[in-house]
Order: sequence, then C-alpha cells, then structure tokens
Amino acid sequence: MPSSTRFAVAAHMLAVLALNRGHTVTSEALAMSVKTNPAVVRRLLGDLSRAGLTSARLGKGGGAELARGPKRISLLEIFNAVETPGLIAMPRNAPDPACPVGRNVKTALGGMAAEAEAAFFKALAGCSLRDLVRAIKAAG
Repeated sequence: MPSSTRFAVAAHMLAVLALNRGHTVTSEALAMSVKTNPAVVRRLLGDLSRAGLTSARLGKGGGAELARGPKRISLLEIFNAVETPGLIAMPRNAPDPACPVGRNVKTALGGMAAEAEAAFFKALAGCSLRDLVRAIKAAG
C-alpha cells in the first residue's frame, strides 16, 4: 500500500523557502526543485498557508515565503498541515469474531499503533524546519 508523500514534499518546499528567506519563490521554482507539477505545489502551499506556515505575494515578483522563522516551525506543524490524521489504518472489514485473533486484533494493534504514533509525533515536534535545513546543508 502506498503511503502519502505530502509531508516530505511540503518539508522540501519549506526548506527551499527557508534557504531563500527575504525573497519569494514561485510555485514553478518549487515544483522544479521537488520535480512535481506546480498544481501540486500550489495545493500544498494552500494547506501550509491555512496552517500559518507560509504566505503568498501576488503579482510581479510574487510567490511564496515563510510566514515565520524556520526555528519557529516544527516538523509536526508541517505534518499536521498536509497529512490526514492516523498513521496506521485499520482494515475496513470487520474480522471474524469467532477467531481469537480476529476478535482481539483491532484492540491490541490499536493500542500499539497509538503508542507508535505518539512517539512519532513527539519526534517531529522536537525538530524544527531550521534543524532540517541544517541537516540538508551538512549533507553537502
């Protein structure tokens, strides 16, 4: 099952904006960096703007920019802006209640999934966009 790439693409876009602070960046330039369609970038920029992470300038010289400094944007905020809740989806079909596994798997797995999700969110909350940009610079 494929997973969403929205978070990774949004983080990439915001890193580009962070590295270009003081200047706007067009959706076309962001799309070239990410290697995706500008419409995808504009849709994500809309989500990021609604979350208060980016702002846009229209007209000549327009484009997107960070709404606040990279140190003040957590990766969790980026994730929450573009992803749907719930990292681990449970099956849509009800398991066989006569089966001891089917009868109990959702409860058992649900608890474990909630713990894993909480750890993931805690890790993202502890990392800022500035941390990501520093790691990108360190990688060469």
